[in-house]
Amino acid sequence: MTDQPPPPTPSPGSGEPDPSDPPSPAGSPGPAGPPPGWGPGMPPAGHAGPPPGWGPGMPPAGHAGPPPGWDPAQSAWGAAPPPQGWAFPPTGGYPPGSGPYGGQPWYPGPPVGWYPPGYGFDPNDALVTPPGAGIGGWFNRCGGALRRGWRQLVPIMLLTQVLPAAVLSVVSLGLDPSAKWAAQAESTSTPALPDNFAAELLSLLVLLVGGSLVVGLVQAVGWAAGTWVITQQAAGQPASLESALRYGLRRALGLWGWTLLVSLLVGVGVCFCVLPGIYLAFALSMAGPVYLFERHNPIGRSFRMFHDRLGLLLGRVALVAVAVLVGTLIPGGLEGIGTSALGTDPFSSAGTAAGTVVVIGITAVLALPAHLAQMIGLLVTYAEQRAHEAPVNTAGLAAELG
Repeated sequence: MTDQPPPPTPSPGSGEPDPSDPPSPAGSPGPAGPPPGWGPGMPPAGHAGPPPGWGPGMPPAGHAGPPPGWDPAQSAWGAAPPPQGWAFPPTGGYPPGSGPYGGQPWYPGPPVGWYPPGYGFDPNDALVTPPGAGIGGWFNRCGGALRRGWRQLVPIMLLTQVLPAAVLSVVSLGLDPSAKWAAQAESTSTPALPDNFAAELLSLLVLLVGGSLVVGLVQAVGWAAGTWVITQQAAGQPASLESALRYGLRRALGLWGWTLLVSLLVGVGVCFCVLPGIYLAFALSMAGPVYLFERHNPIGRSFRMFHDRLGLLLGRVALVAVAVLVGTLIPGGLEGIGTSALGTDPFSSAGTAAGTVVVIGITAVLALPAHLAQMIGLLVTYAEQRAHEAPVNTAGLAAELG
């Protein structure tokens, strides 16, 4: 007996034989495992190749093989190779290229901020101003709509806005009895109403109201046709003048009816100290586009858009209103000056009548930019309001128009 502890039992694989192992036959190597000089991809000495039945991941018979975790490709210890079909991140993670390292050269994919077609907000959309783009984005889309579609929009506006307004001005000026009333008042010393005053006044009112209704219907054709042209071109689709007018005729009656109701509400509001009328004009400014794209509840939807984003819509519509006022007041003033220079009764002779028609025609054409600004500005504003409610793009808006 001795006080010294027994020597530690060598662990298998340390180079020393395990007493529990059976004795090795004569001439065979003592420890089990790869012989000296063996390495990945090299058969043991004296062997022409791997033993029968050996395959990837299976050690040769009688050999312990590389321990778990050994990576022959790296000749180092490491984790086991990932299973087939494994990918990072796991399902439900970042879409390809949109994570924190998207778009890097070693990880191919679209850059950060890219939006798949039909989802999210496309910062390059030709019609829809994405949230956060500001007034600059709104102006860019208004200018883009005019650059793309002026060849179709100008004829549409001339046929449906300028020409009807000019015809109504010529007819109303020609049938205006005020010049005759003034002449009768100067020819008599006793104050009295002119002859047939009530009948002539009623005829003039019927002409103005009826003519305005007809002009409004024709203008509704132009509004619908122009909206279709702008939306189709922004979506990259062809938009011919003939197709636009056919679409405008198909949608004009409904748009005209809602426009009449909006005009009536604004007129009633103006009668109550003007300010309610101004408020209604702003709050109902989206009624026309709402009808064309959504086809239901234009007045309620326009009110909701106005109150949900008051500052945004108020600013955009105010810019449109300023452009319309400047674009109509200047031609209107020029028309008044030109016709008054031709006398109180310009249709009393052929020469002055022809001059009156020319003056009215020129000033009506000068109002063309105001019509374009109103239509384009309100349409782009409507598309921006829709973007604040939910993701939307031009292709979706074009599909809604039908």
